[in-house]
Amino acid sequence: MRDAPAVVLSAPDSRLPLRVDLARPKRTPTLAQEWALDRAMAARQTCPECSHRHDYCLPLRTQGVCDPCDKGYEPTPGTYTTSTAAALHRLAA
Repeated sequence: MRDAPAVVLSAPDSRLPLRVDLARPKRTPTLAQEWALDRAMAARQTCPECSHRHDYCLPLRTQGVCDPCDKGYEPTPGTYTTSTAAALHRLAA
């Protein structure tokens, strides 16, 4: 008789069980990969009109600008990112 694994989970898209004891850890991204992801997110989160980087992805396809610029009110500092750190240490990932 075989010993059962300590934890068995089932995959959400199949009925096959996943054995946690055989799972490999995730690979840590390099600094260049983190920088590339941060630039991609900055492009999705920065308003082209007011140049603020918001904490959420902007609806640039449908709206074109952030909500404050579209509605005509000033954004609050809690909705966009301001950083005084050096550019190398502002990675979001």
